[in-house]
Amino acid sequence: MISQPVTLAPGIELGGAGFPVIAGPCAIESEEQVMASAAAVGAIAQRLELSLVFKASFDKANRSSLDSFRGVGLAEGLKVLRRVREETGLPLLTDVHLPEQCAPAAEVCDVLQIPAFLCRQTDLILAAAETGRAVNIKKGQFMAPDEMPRAVDKARSTGNESVSVTERGTLFGYHNLVVDMRSFALLHAEGIAVIYDVTHSLQLPGNGSETGGERRFALPLARAAVAAGADGLYLEVHPDPDHALSDRATQLEPAAAEALLATALAVRSALAPTATVEAAP
Repeated sequence: MISQPVTLAPGIELGGAGFPVIAGPCAIESEEQVMASAAAVGAIAQRLELSLVFKASFDKANRSSLDSFRGVGLAEGLKVLRRVREETGLPLLTDVHLPEQCAPAAEVCDVLQIPAFLCRQTDLILAAAETGRAVNIKKGQFMAPDEMPRAVDKARSTGNESVSVTERGTLFGYHNLVVDMRSFALLHAEGIAVIYDVTHSLQLPGNGSETGGERRFALPLARAAVAAGADGLYLEVHPDPDHALSDRATQLEPAAAEALLATALAVRSALAPTATVEAAP
């Protein structure tokens, strides 16, 4: 637990006593798909009594192939996300890829996310932070934990203190990601709240025309990350993962996501007395 929690959205703090979850589909495929996803993850949050931020991307600019589905674009995507907010009341997160996307995205979303491959893009980070919205910076697959404080400092230089980092694994050889569980402690030591990205860390990137993955490792890695000190979880949830237009190898169906989150909450609850002892002087 860090000394100064980060506010993701009104009433949702990261790095404090709570354990927020960011969940939703990888990409906005259609209005119907996003509304179904929002209803599913919203119901899970109510049943498990957890704070939830709904995520969905209007564009996936870093796809493996030019032929891969990217999304519906900024204008249509924000229109769909606005409907999610109006009809469900859920706070929202979306990716931004260009500085000029930040202001319009901030009009609709509570959290602006810097994609992992763009985590060193100074102009993008500054533009996101200058909106005053919370900024979640994905740790690049090519970045060590001790490099991320510099990215966080860029965002904080604007006066915005609502900045978090998401751990999503590090490239290990070709086509493989490994999560270093020391990352949470190392970033906490720098005063940075850290979310664990369950599903992206399951990817086998660059292996063929689309990114593969190993969904079967979602639960053990989530348990390990919570035990290692993750301040929250991030996972992509799709009503029909096997037919998703992006990240179909790693997205979770709602029932699997709920079972995983229930287990994660149980692990965190079991560790609460230990956390209290460690925090004591």
